[in-house]
Amino acid sequence: MTTTATPVTGDTLMRNTNFRWLLCGGLVSMLGDQFSMLALPWLVLGLTDDSLSLGISVALMGGPRAVLIILGGTMADRYAPVRVMMISKFANAAILLALATLLLLGQASLPLVYAAALALGLASAFSIPAGTAILPQAVPPRFLQQANSLQMGVRQLTLLAGPLLAALVLSSKDSHGHTSSSALALAFAIDALTFLLSAWTLSKVRLLTSTAPAAARGMWMETKAGLALVWRDVSLRSCYGYWAVVAFFVLGPLQVALPMLAQQRLQGAAALGLLLGAHGAGTLLGMLASGIAGPWLRHHFGAVLLLADAMVGLLLMALGQISASWQGAVLLLLAGALAGYLQVAIFTWIQRRVPAAMLGRAMALFMAIFLGLAPLSAAATGWLMRHVSVGELFGIGGAMLLAAAVAAALFTTIPGIAGPESR
Repeated sequence: MTTTATPVTGDTLMRNTNFRWLLCGGLVSMLGDQFSMLALPWLVLGLTDDSLSLGISVALMGGPRAVLIILGGTMADRYAPVRVMMISKFANAAILLALATLLLLGQASLPLVYAAALALGLASAFSIPAGTAILPQAVPPRFLQQANSLQMGVRQLTLLAGPLLAALVLSSKDSHGHTSSSALALAFAIDALTFLLSAWTLSKVRLLTSTAPAAARGMWMETKAGLALVWRDVSLRSCYGYWAVVAFFVLGPLQVALPMLAQQRLQGAAALGLLLGAHGAGTLLGMLASGIAGPWLRHHFGAVLLLADAMVGLLLMALGQISASWQGAVLLLLAGALAGYLQVAIFTWIQRRVPAAMLGRAMALFMAIFLGLAPLSAAATGWLMRHVSVGELFGIGGAMLLAAAVAAALFTTIPGIAGPESR
């Protein structure tokens, strides 16, 4: 595929050819991902009926992604993000087609499923940073905030609609009451097809800037150079450190304490579904609002970042005091809206601040913070809940997030950071 610079016309984002191909390809691929995300757990449970085996398969998929994502960012910068993304799409399609074929032949086994989960995790470690590095090289800078908003909004929509479509495909049962092998094979085959279709749409993208191949210095040296870039930039370093603190105090309560809250105070699984749905809807609204209100961040990015996090801290503290599902839904809708708004703004700020040749590594480090700290935060939350109530846990987490935002406002340069459109 040719990635030489080619002018792309259009005075609005949706008339931009590159963005239309990226948006359509992303929509197709992300919908397909939901089929595998549902099919893989049911395949493991159908083979074993063992929760430990399910946990191992999830760990095999998530572990390599958390460990190797920085290396994936280096590869994206070294060999061009479009090329790395294309290879990962074909690799994912091959893995999923192999799984589907094994199921149809009746040859699926737990070791083979483990191998497939590991391979999918490895592929995602390279595709995720490559995907985030493509957009700034594919659309004009003036469209970047709006492009991130729409692209992330589409991703959020697929998280809401994709599982429903996948559930229809996986509704067929075998004689033992498990999801049938043919239904599982169809789900994996659909996801493989979406990877191939999105690879075709990616081949239509022509980058606006040509990225020269990186000098052959060795992978470690190039990875080190990316880390050094973040460290030398005081604003980047401050924000990355701050986001690590935020991730630790927010992810655990949402992953572990929220289900416990639904079980102990509300109506169990139904209430948890309502709470998660409200948070997802709020995130979508926030992402869309970020595209509309992006120019307002021109001189206020750092201050808005800290103010929004402080508000989320207060919402988490209030969440620990609820007694009805609707109260939690309102609080999580607001928290999701703030998180979605910030997510788009943060991605855009990093993409505009970091040179294109280093963007894969910078974005990979950003995502490694959350992927690496999520399990640590969950484990710490689980341990802490042996000693405090669920209400106290949310109070502690929210108070720590609020304190982190106040401390960053007082002792770091974050409040003075300008937004992405000022650079």
